[in-house]
Amino acid sequence: MLQTPSGGTGSSGAAAAEGRLVSIGTVLNLLREEFPEVTISKIRFLEAEGLVEPQRTPSGYRKFSTADVERLGQVLRMQRDHYLPLKVIREHLDALARGERVQLPAPGQPRDVLDLPEGGAAGTTEPEPPAAARTDREELLATTGVTEGELAEWESYGLVTAHSDGGFDADSVAVARLVADLGRFGLEPRHLRSMKAAAEREAALIEQVVAPLRRHRNPQTRAHAEATARELAALSVRLHAALVQSALRIRSQ
Repeated sequence: MLQTPSGGTGSSGAAAAEGRLVSIGTVLNLLREEFPEVTISKIRFLEAEGLVEPQRTPSGYRKFSTADVERLGQVLRMQRDHYLPLKVIREHLDALARGERVQLPAPGQPRDVLDLPEGGAAGTTEPEPPAAARTDREELLATTGVTEGELAEWESYGLVTAHSDGGFDADSVAVARLVADLGRFGLEPRHLRSMKAAAEREAALIEQVVAPLRRHRNPQTRAHAEATARELAALSVRLHAALVQSALRIRSQ
């Protein structure tokens, strides 16, 4: 059994009817224990993308092995915990199958803006992920479990923005997943406009601090500007979380 990226052993696959081939409905039930939002459409999408290759009966029905269910669990775990696009997930799984070690981003943190230790210094700047590493529209819909209309509404409110090539970077994928999760509590995009506005104000404040460094002639100083922006962003996120928690405690008294 392959070691999962998060350190587990893929209990979903281990439960796959003791090695017997099972139907896609049974796979859905096995996976939903850990992934409540998974759907048959999502499983079919992952098959179409080449992440899993179930056997077919003479009449065309899919039959999944224990290894297939384990692999699906690994794919869903990498999407949920590390916000990775399918192309990168496929490469990681191939590397794991070859017995190689795979370095994954910190769980729950789509990019390095939150990777800073408490009170620590920022690291070096990482370049924008290439277009090939981005998530396309169909994959984003499958990942979040929303409709095209819902995604279009998010875009109309500026919550999620595609790049010029039509792909979504890791930050946009993280935002989309969070908007989808909030939506399950009844929060609609119109309710999130204040959060979007607050984030833009925080970004403007950070840019005001680092702008003089960005314009400096020294390349090292300009690089320091990017590191400083990331550190300020991380501190801003922590401050925001602390203020929300404080406000909730006051309201509950």
